[in-house]
Amino acid sequence: MTRASNESNMQGGPVVLSKEGLPEWLDPVVHAVETVQPLQLSRFLPPENGAGRQSAVLILFGEGERGPELLLMERASSLRSHAGQPSFPGGALDPEDGDPKADGLLRAALREAEEETGLDSSGVQLFGVLPKLYIPVSGFVVTSVMGWWREPSPVGVVDPNETARVFTVPVADLTNPDNRATTVHPSGHRGPAFLVESALVWGFTAGIIDRLLHYAGWERPWDRAKQVPLDWRS
Repeated sequence: MTRASNESNMQGGPVVLSKEGLPEWLDPVVHAVETVQPLQLSRFLPPENGAGRQSAVLILFGEGERGPELLLMERASSLRSHAGQPSFPGGALDPEDGDPKADGLLRAALREAEEETGLDSSGVQLFGVLPKLYIPVSGFVVTSVMGWWREPSPVGVVDPNETARVFTVPVADLTNPDNRATTVHPSGHRGPAFLVESALVWGFTAGIIDRLLHYAGWERPWDRAKQVPLDWRS
């Protein structure tokens, strides 16, 4: 997908998925995305009655000085939901994004990433979509859209009321057993976590990263008994 064609996509043409020209190191991720089943990602699946607000996140792989990396952001502490949490760029589907059964959710992922990180989406090649999952605490039905940062662009905080920080994390740090732990939520829910880039990545974002690393065959053995509190900085 060329820069020009992706620009036309966002301006009104359909936003498409393409695996053409992806780097070979992404092959295991592509295979995982194509074969993973919803319950292999999470036990929280969208309500059968169709309830929940449609939303999308962009899981963007780039190539940095230390090899493959992921784009993350830290949500502003003033937000109503998931305040202060590291997350993928993303948010709710807007009417301008179009039909969620067509390319609306792909558009939403790119639009939100632009709004939150300043990303130039014309340099992004979308190559896959994970099964929809549900976040009970916020009522979001989340579509994870997979992207390759073919032409990297500068990123940073666009609106401090939404975003506290934008950063990339080398996959090598995410797979390093020293950076892995288990968090225990006050509700008792346990989940994987990553201590990277001066941040504790937990919750939905950490769960997706954990499953992607596992099904791509990149996971290294780590100590699941090692626990880290959510208020780890205090």
